[in-house]
Amino acid sequence: MHTIHTQPAVLRGAPLEQAQAALVLIHGRGSNAYDLLDLAREWSRPDWAYVGLQASQGTWYPQRFLAPLGANEPWLSAALAAVQRTLEQTTAAGIPLERTVLLGFSQGACLALEYAVRNRRRYGGVVGLSGGLIGPAGTSWDYPGALDGTPVFLGCSDSDAHIPALRVQESATALQQAGAQVTARLYASMGHTINADEVAWVAQLVAQITPATQLAK
Repeated sequence: MHTIHTQPAVLRGAPLEQAQAALVLIHGRGSNAYDLLDLAREWSRPDWAYVGLQASQGTWYPQRFLAPLGANEPWLSAALAAVQRTLEQTTAAGIPLERTVLLGFSQGACLALEYAVRNRRRYGGVVGLSGGLIGPAGTSWDYPGALDGTPVFLGCSDSDAHIPALRVQESATALQQAGAQVTARLYASMGHTINADEVAWVAQLVAQITPATQLAK
C-alpha cells in the first residue's frame, strides 16, 4: 500500500547556509532523487545547493496526473507539503525564493508546476520537463497571488505517451495568466525523456540567477 511519507532529501553542492542559490529537484514516478541529481552535474556551480526530494516507494501520488484530484489524495497534498517544507528549509538557511529553482521531471514536473501555481510568488525559476498542471480535463487553476515574472520552462514531446500536448499548452496559458514568463517547447517525436535543448535552457537560467563572477552571498 502506498504511504504518504517522504524520505529525507538528498543534498549536494554547497551547504545550504553557504549557498547563493538552490535547485530543488523532484524526480518522476519509479525513480529517485539521485537520477536528477546526476543530471544536475550539467549545471553544477560551487555556489549552489542541490536538493533532491525523495518520494517513498518512488511515487509522489498513485494515479495519473489527469485523474480527478480526489483520486490522488491524500498523497498529492502530502507531496505538495514536502515541497513546502523543503522551501522553508532553504529560505531559513538564507536562500531567498528569488534564487531558488524548482525543477521536476514527469510526475515530479507535474508536482513542481502544481506547487508553483498554488503558491504564487517570485521564484528564481520553475522547470517542468515532460509534465503539466495536475487535474482532469476542464480543471481551472485559479489561486490567489502572482508569480510576478518568474521564469517558467515547459518542455515535452509533442507525442508523449503520458503527457498530452494539449495539457502542456493549457499549463503554459495558466502559468502566464498567473504572472509567469513562460517558455513552452514541444519537441517532435522526442519520447518521454530530457533533451540537450532543455538542459541548455536550465544552464542559462542558472547563469542568470548567479553570474559566475558573483561569489559572495
